[in-house]
Amino acid sequence: MADRKRDRRIKDVGTLKALTHPLRAQLYRLLIIARASTASQLAEHVDEAVALVSYHLRKLAEHGLIEEAEPQSGDGRERWWQPASDGLSIHDEDFRGAPEKAAAHIAASRLFFEQRADMYRRYLDERAHWSDAWTTASDDSEWLLRLTSDELADLAKEMGALVRRYEEHGRAADAAGDSGGRENVAVHTYGFPFRL
Repeated sequence: MADRKRDRRIKDVGTLKALTHPLRAQLYRLLIIARASTASQLAEHVDEAVALVSYHLRKLAEHGLIEEAEPQSGDGRERWWQPASDGLSIHDEDFRGAPEKAAAHIAASRLFFEQRADMYRRYLDERAHWSDAWTTASDDSEWLLRLTSDELADLAKEMGALVRRYEEHGRAADAAGDSGGRENVAVHTYGFPFRL
């Protein structure tokens, strides 16, 4: 995994549309978390038929978003999948200039936002089942700033670098067998202009 790209930048509408299917976006997110999985394992998480999950995994693979992984078990019949990169990035400037491209980007952004909001709603519903340490560590913040577009871009880059540093630390700890007390953690940020 070390030789893979950090983030694959999606620039074409076809790939964006392939990812913007709700089940495919969910499967991709699960593969990022698991790092490698089979269609059967993923089907259990999304409560869908294995055949349907396999179909959608093949569609993600057709667009280079995922790839076959080394088998993680002795069962040669199992087909293992992994993300083709260590993340994805989608930038507004790659989808300007044509109504279809702009519409695809907006649809993708809305889907990802809804899925992220659903993740947070689920956490709120389940918060009583998490330990005091986890509920205290969890964050729900809003900052209302006065910035230029350049300052907002710099802020996003700095926040991204900080999160990546923690991500690399967690992966290195897992690889060293230090998984005690570790959970999957979602960090969602949105920085956007607004007017009153």
